[in-house]
Amino acid sequence: MTTGVVTAGTLLWEPPADIRETSRIGRYLEWLERERGLSFADYAALWEWSVTDLTAFWGSIWEYFEVVAHEPATAVLDGTAMPGARWFPGATLNYTENVLRMPGRNEDDPVVIAYSQSREPVTLTGRKLREEVRRIRAGLKARGVGKGDRVAAYAPNIPETYVLMLATASLGAVFSSCAPEFGARSVIDRWSQIEPKVLVATDGYRYGDKDVDRRPEIAAIRAAIPSIEHVITIGYLSDGGDWDDLGGDDPLEFEPVPFDHPLYVLYSSGTTGLPKPIVHGHGGILLEHLKILALHHDLGPSDRFFWFTTTGWMMWNYLASGPAVGAAIVLFDGNPGWPSLDTLWDLIDTAGITYFGTSAPYLLACRKAGITPGKRLKGLGSTGAPLPPEGWGWVYEAVSREVQLTSLSGGTDVCTGFVGGAPLLPVRAGVITCRSLGARVEAFDPEGKPVIGGLGELVITAPMPSMPVGFWNDPDGSRYREAYFDVFPGVWRHGDWITIDPDGSCVITGRSDATLNRGGVRLGTAEFYSVVEGLPEIADSLVVHLDKPGDPNGELLLFVVLAEGLELDDALRGRIARELRGALSPRHVPDAAYQVRALPRTLSGKKLEVPVKRILTGTPVESAAAKGALANPDSLNAFADLARERVRPASQ
Repeated sequence: MTTGVVTAGTLLWEPPADIRETSRIGRYLEWLERERGLSFADYAALWEWSVTDLTAFWGSIWEYFEVVAHEPATAVLDGTAMPGARWFPGATLNYTENVLRMPGRNEDDPVVIAYSQSREPVTLTGRKLREEVRRIRAGLKARGVGKGDRVAAYAPNIPETYVLMLATASLGAVFSSCAPEFGARSVIDRWSQIEPKVLVATDGYRYGDKDVDRRPEIAAIRAAIPSIEHVITIGYLSDGGDWDDLGGDDPLEFEPVPFDHPLYVLYSSGTTGLPKPIVHGHGGILLEHLKILALHHDLGPSDRFFWFTTTGWMMWNYLASGPAVGAAIVLFDGNPGWPSLDTLWDLIDTAGITYFGTSAPYLLACRKAGITPGKRLKGLGSTGAPLPPEGWGWVYEAVSREVQLTSLSGGTDVCTGFVGGAPLLPVRAGVITCRSLGARVEAFDPEGKPVIGGLGELVITAPMPSMPVGFWNDPDGSRYREAYFDVFPGVWRHGDWITIDPDGSCVITGRSDATLNRGGVRLGTAEFYSVVEGLPEIADSLVVHLDKPGDPNGELLLFVVLAEGLELDDALRGRIARELRGALSPRHVPDAAYQVRALPRTLSGKKLEVPVKRILTGTPVESAAAKGALANPDSLNAFADLARERVRPASQ
């Protein structure tokens, strides 16, 4: 399809005429008609049914994907009140058992294909994966790990981490991972809350051409968390470690656990306090991932599924469920920009990837660098930030005209994307195609009323199985309620601004707590960054709005990181202002622009407007953000210096 000039809403891809015969969602629709007597004319009708008849929809997902259970449920859903809705009460099952079924895949087929900048590639067939899970399960059991115990992995995106997660879950124990680039303080903040019994860690890793030794961090973590009884090391940077000695003769078995039994603990970014320990359950994660990977991403036994991620980001857990729908998964550990930005694109051919997932900032960086990968892919996923129209256009010009591009948005909180794409729907630039099946996403005005075609708070007004079981060590649920249900009682508030159009497509414009409010007009940050970072001189940017007494417009401050060797002068300031005024509006022109060396980002790469805003309004750095949650905590110092400068009397 010819793209030409790409602006918001430009049509980029349309489903083939035979999509209902060739896609998994099409076959699901046929099954619904044959087995349930339900017929849906289009995706909109299917979505409406999926979020109004929750019992019928989620019951159909359980049956269609033939979930393996040990005890049947007494109901699909025990009440719809949030929080507190209980899914499939009475059912017992095991996540690992369902993943290792690998439907449609032969036991001698590759299931895990791993590439690394620290060692040679590793491939696990279905048979080998099951054997490794059996072996590690036996080793954990011999060390006293049982149902409800916690096992922690300080390890990268490698087969051992994946095997450990499956082995832990097979026992009914609870898994938690931190990527080894996390510093000791960040790890301790997370795991001291859940008190793991076993720690598995790599001695280090290689990031591009740089070796990073993690043995001092392992020692610090062990010393700070007295619950750790066993430390098992993987010789990843150098030979050694006792991972290979971990094992036993016990057969591979699967502990039946209740639907909502804890599977793993994920964490919020923890930028303003201890990271929230978000508990996800066996059944909720399994059902949600079966639905979204098969019906939305169209993954199955003929696919090799890749998403660039670390073990500290929920996309690793998302990728990990691939074999449950029959797909092989491709792992990568290392620097995606080394030796060049072509590294991940080259992996498509090397590994035979059919579905390629990455982040919006990576796609925009490739566009800015002028890369033209030209790859054959079925699907391409983008997440982590809104993808502006020019990013969509670049994918269809430089990567593939035939690929279905999905911009996925969701969160660690639900371990999925609640808005994204579907094979039945066309792809338009800058627009998230649809709300996911079973996810009743709406936009609320400040009074808590739904709005269509206008900006509102992103909320979820009906329960989803993958909503957290709760937070760890939150017996009365107060922290959980405060996090999601305090603003609109009984309704999940996610913290993003969203516009939902009448056709169900939507646009997310940034975090609602980072809104730019000029004279009562709310401006999203996503479109702002799209314009500013489109300038070749600008490598990164961050904008904040500060209230100003007596001035309804307040003060808009822009911070930029420039390309190497450049300085922010009046000419560039003027160009930035002209671009923002012309592309957006005069309200978007900043009152002042400053050059900084780096911007604060979380360990998963998300930029942080709110801590910067707090620092600029007088909050001490140590109170504005938890430095251990930042990839570059020293970046906050420049904003503290500016805050002091702004309050200093002019005479000084």
